[in-house]
Amino acid sequence: MHVQAVLFDGFDPLDVLGPVEILYAGGLATGGGVTVELVSAEGPRRVPGGLEAVGLTATAKLDPACADVILLPGAAGASEQTGPDDDSIPARLGRAARTELPALLGEALARPDVTVASVCGGSLLLALAGLIKGRPATGHHDALDAMAGLGVRTVRARVVDDGDLVTAGGVTSGLDLGLHLLERVHGPRVAHAVEELFAYERRGVVWRETGAEPVPV
Repeated sequence: MHVQAVLFDGFDPLDVLGPVEILYAGGLATGGGVTVELVSAEGPRRVPGGLEAVGLTATAKLDPACADVILLPGAAGASEQTGPDDDSIPARLGRAARTELPALLGEALARPDVTVASVCGGSLLLALAGLIKGRPATGHHDALDAMAGLGVRTVRARVVDDGDLVTAGGVTSGLDLGLHLLERVHGPRVAHAVEELFAYERRGVVWRETGAEPVPV
């Protein structure tokens, strides 16, 4: 499993580093069965994070033809937007939506062999780009109403697995996402070994559109 973790200006560092560390450890636990690289839509560059003191370096251009999984973070910053050029989360996601990134993500979703995985506001970015309309997905709880308004079938869950689209809720759920991706590809023993290494237990049930329809209680 080769993972390309996407960086864009103002990304949330923990949205990236949480699942990336999990997946990197999965690579160690499988003898190289998982590889991870940091990418951007523009190619190799230093990418400023949403926290002023934290930036990361993309070493390659996002290329859906070279990835099994594309990991999309959200943004960090103030929650309320004060103008188009501010540093709020909505403004940063809006600017990312006006780059080449949405087209590359659309190409990834059109490929049956690629999984697009998002953390927190990453799913809102997908929704803003019109890429997940009509599909079940989750994201940060403050973004669910906006996502629903964009035609997404929102689900209040830590992780929602819709096949080639796997979305996670708020920041820490990126750890759950990483472990779920490991289990999907390499099985529960690998995921459990990494879970023990990080002294972290996954929370909640991974939501899938399968099984019996629950009756309201």
